[in-house]
Amino acid sequence: MKVKAVCFVAPWLAAFASLLANPLAASADEFRTPSISAVRVEWRAVLDQLRAEINSQPSIAANFTFASQRRVPSYDPRARPALVQLNAITSQLFPGIGRSPIPVLLPFDTATYLEARRSGTPDSLSMSRYQADFRPVDLFTAGAAGYDAMFALEPGAGNGMPERTYARPIEVHITGSLLLYDLNDRPGGKGEPVKSLSAQYPDIRRFIREGYVRYAFTRFGVPYVVSIHCLDSTPRLRRLACREAYPVAERFLKALRIAGGQPSRLRRDIASVSAERPAAISPEFTYRTSGDIVANSGYHKQGGRTDLTVYSQIRFPLAKAPAFIHSQSFGRRADQYPWQDSFCEARSFEVGQCANGFGHQGQDIRPGPCPRDNESGEPCDPKRQAIVAVRDGVVIRSRGQQGATLQVNTQTEHIRFRYMHMTPSAMDADSLLNGRRVTEGEKIGAVSNYLDHPNGTTRHLHFDVQVFTRDGWLWVNPYTTLVSAYERLIRGRGREIGPEPPAAAAVAHAQPEDVIQRLDPQEGGGN
Repeated sequence: MKVKAVCFVAPWLAAFASLLANPLAASADEFRTPSISAVRVEWRAVLDQLRAEINSQPSIAANFTFASQRRVPSYDPRARPALVQLNAITSQLFPGIGRSPIPVLLPFDTATYLEARRSGTPDSLSMSRYQADFRPVDLFTAGAAGYDAMFALEPGAGNGMPERTYARPIEVHITGSLLLYDLNDRPGGKGEPVKSLSAQYPDIRRFIREGYVRYAFTRFGVPYVVSIHCLDSTPRLRRLACREAYPVAERFLKALRIAGGQPSRLRRDIASVSAERPAAISPEFTYRTSGDIVANSGYHKQGGRTDLTVYSQIRFPLAKAPAFIHSQSFGRRADQYPWQDSFCEARSFEVGQCANGFGHQGQDIRPGPCPRDNESGEPCDPKRQAIVAVRDGVVIRSRGQQGATLQVNTQTEHIRFRYMHMTPSAMDADSLLNGRRVTEGEKIGAVSNYLDHPNGTTRHLHFDVQVFTRDGWLWVNPYTTLVSAYERLIRGRGREIGPEPPAAAAVAHAQPEDVIQRLDPQEGGGN
């Protein structure tokens, strides 16, 4: 019996040893959905805080009801009449605020605003006086996962602000979320305390990550992150250094008040499961393993990182197949299969999911040959191959910016998708701007080659994905998500090809150290 047991176990041990020696071989058919945690809101504490804020203006406090005699479930709006009243007021300024299932914190003094209205102060006065000198909101969007907002401080605005070297308005972003993506995130959770804010936010931490200074804190059981895009360096002309951003962010944080939100039913954590894929096998589509980047193309010649997560069931971002994912910076043909990952390819962009903390942030997609129109038989214009919305969502983009972000906010997702290299003037003309709602499959642009200027890069789409964590919005590898989306587009499962032998993957023209950031730091992303 002992001999038989040894004979039975030996093959399994050999297989296990093989997987340890080659982790990329443990693949690949096992695409997984993300694991997501749901938080629980302390609504009683929210009402106590709101009562204190409203009572700062006794003349308007009597208009709010903070006690309910009705015996109804805690998630029923009738159990929170003060919040219902608040949402009715602030929704005129922040549309849809009542859709947020968490308390909405904004730099907006509701009590002072209502007192000014009661006393007959003209509505034509600037909203900045109620918003710590921040101008009227540039973006506000709320949904079943939480909310996102963006305010801006004009150069020179704000009493007590130091002199600054930049000329643009400073955009300050805030996100609060009921959902947190559970990443294997080695740099996560770090930061330094902020003494000037510790009384208001006992657990607040400040850190610089992926091009933003971030302030992460928990309030009422909910994670919030305030962030400003900046350079982790000395000040430059027309560029904001992170240290210059500190007083602006702290002004914003000190001004935060409860502006709305409404309790919803409790959410459960969302476990990772196998992702659905077509059963039929594609006769043509092949792709290399996630993490199998071009040899020596990683930062300091590091390799890639395997990530088999399908972060969202998206529509493929190009309207038509075929399409090809390959490196645009290291010598690879981009008009053939198999696809190849380039997420951790060398760039100067910070990417916490890559080995040395730097990478490409996303994937570059090239359209195939421009096909003839099926009806007319006329050839299509290769400069007008369509890019489409991958999901129903809300656009985040200011006028003139090179990138357009599509945000999805549902009961099961809080995720962003960014598109790069479309022409900014065309996006402006098409009103692809903050707050615009688009539907899955809707055309939002055309594949182009804009990078700082026309013809600044090759014709392709740079596409990346961010998910919300306790460190804020972080880039994750979209490669497996795109493989899955492409399989649905062509209605066939691709065939995975194992890691490429290093000898067969020599870099044709660029060394990793030569690949440098060329974009405006307000944009990020890569060619």
